[in-house]
Amino acid sequence: MKIKETLLSACAVAAVLSGTAACTSDGDGPPAEAAAAPTTAAGGTCKDGTYSWFNVDKRDVLTGVAEKEKVTRKGARLTHRLRTLHTPRTAVTFEEGSRAGNAKAALRSLAALIGEAAADDPGVSTEFTDVRRSAPDINNGSTTIDGVGTIVRYAWVEQVTADFRYTCGDGRPVTGLATSWVIDGSGIVECSTPMKDAKEGEPALTAARLSCAPDAPATKT
Repeated sequence: MKIKETLLSACAVAAVLSGTAACTSDGDGPPAEAAAAPTTAAGGTCKDGTYSWFNVDKRDVLTGVAEKEKVTRKGARLTHRLRTLHTPRTAVTFEEGSRAGNAKAALRSLAALIGEAAADDPGVSTEFTDVRRSAPDINNGSTTIDGVGTIVRYAWVEQVTADFRYTCGDGRPVTGLATSWVIDGSGIVECSTPMKDAKEGEPALTAARLSCAPDAPATKT
């Protein structure tokens, strides 16, 4: 079955994926670090310290799914709208009461760690570090298919979440959590078609289980 698809807007161009990326690191090994010479600004806030990262998790997350749609002619355009399941966000949370560090610097450090930015290049990865960034519009696009069947359309993002410890000067280290995403896109599932090598948690498999019939081949692993 040929698919003609308009992808959702993305901070990186990507084909429709049905798999999931494994975690890039876990909490058992040594932390990844991004360091700079510390300076103290007016008011006592220490800037340009060191971010140590733990539990860095990078995976595809299902953000929306449509009800199944019966297609009986080739070249049909899918008409069912997606309902929102998850709204991705770009955010940094420092431990309560902390004034150390800042959200953009933390996200830049994380972007460098996962290969989305060069550590010494201040002009990259603007979207990844923008805490005012809007979530993708999961219904901004259209899909036509060159075939027939019972179709489910879905949307996803590649989300990144990580814990960190920020150390600067002689001050007490501060902990926090950062999250953003690097890709967003859409895909389709044909309910009568099994998905080979599908793993639990993959967006396509989850979409099939939410919208196809319970005994549909696409819901099986």
